[in-house]
Amino acid sequence: MLLWPVLVFIVAVIRLSSKGAAIFKQERAGKDGKAFTFYKFRTMKIDADPFGASPKSGDDPRLTRTGKFLREYSLDELPQLFNILNGDMSVIGPRPLYVSQISEWDERQKKRLLVKPGLTGLAQICGRGGLTREEKLELDVKYVETAGFLVDMKVILATIAQVFRRKNIYEKKYSQTEYTRGEGNKQIKNNKL
Repeated sequence: MLLWPVLVFIVAVIRLSSKGAAIFKQERAGKDGKAFTFYKFRTMKIDADPFGASPKSGDDPRLTRTGKFLREYSLDELPQLFNILNGDMSVIGPRPLYVSQISEWDERQKKRLLVKPGLTGLAQICGRGGLTREEKLELDVKYVETAGFLVDMKVILATIAQVFRRKNIYEKKYSQTEYTRGEGNKQIKNNKL
């Protein structure tokens, strides 16, 4: 694998620059809702809640300096190549979400579970962190309904461009009713979003 030197270098930088493991592991929902262990390079300090809200900016105090860089160039996602090799993920598809989130989806949104989750997908090229949860889920279903070679090629090329643009990396607003996951309407009303 040509990326071995890059992966080893990133592991060394993470280990030398902050305490804790270099690889972050978490259970996520795969095809048909089957749970699998999802891998990423750790970008946050070890005391950060692994199920907490997504960072809203690169200034989030939970991010390590190395983690901020890895997120901004999507390098934190590289360990998912092992998920792909293991058969739990594909290159293109809906991003893998928490197993616990499945109960929050309607029947249409659950269609995203008909395919393997992907390293990248329509939501990543159509707005990424600038999209709400509902918009991302709709794009996931659209991918399931339109998947094919041409769509996959479009997503791959657009993903490469998106990584270099470094745009919409951080989540702006979790959903139509929540600014941050788990905080309900409280923060939406306070911020008048």
